[in-house]
Amino acid sequence: MDHQPQPAAAFPTIRGLARIGGWVAPAGLVLLTLAACDRAPTDDILRGGIPAMTNLHQASTLPPESVRTVARRDFGWRLIYHPARAPAGADQGAARALCGLERRPVARIERVPRIDPLADPGAAIIDIFCA
Repeated sequence: MDHQPQPAAAFPTIRGLARIGGWVAPAGLVLLTLAACDRAPTDDILRGGIPAMTNLHQASTLPPESVRTVARRDFGWRLIYHPARAPAGADQGAARALCGLERRPVARIERVPRIDPLADPGAAIIDIFCA
């Protein structure tokens, strides 16, 4: 078996490694930065003790096609929904369900006048106050 020496160009040189390392470090830093930007699952709690990961649309007990927005506010809950696509008494049921998340009874439900009724035709806004 005849062992032939390899030419010097087949082995990396210090200068060649430095060239490769010159772009590896910034690329690694970019990957770490992008990974740090993704938000991990949260343990945040909304006012009233509701976990932030709660599916509020589902918690409202309204049919999915009728619910537009469910939001926790300082006063209680704001619900935007389509009454025509919901069963009779849906606002009271939704209020009981949402206040029930906080283990509190419903104090009152107020209808909020629409500023722009053409924005979402047929939708109604209600504010739900929990006791």
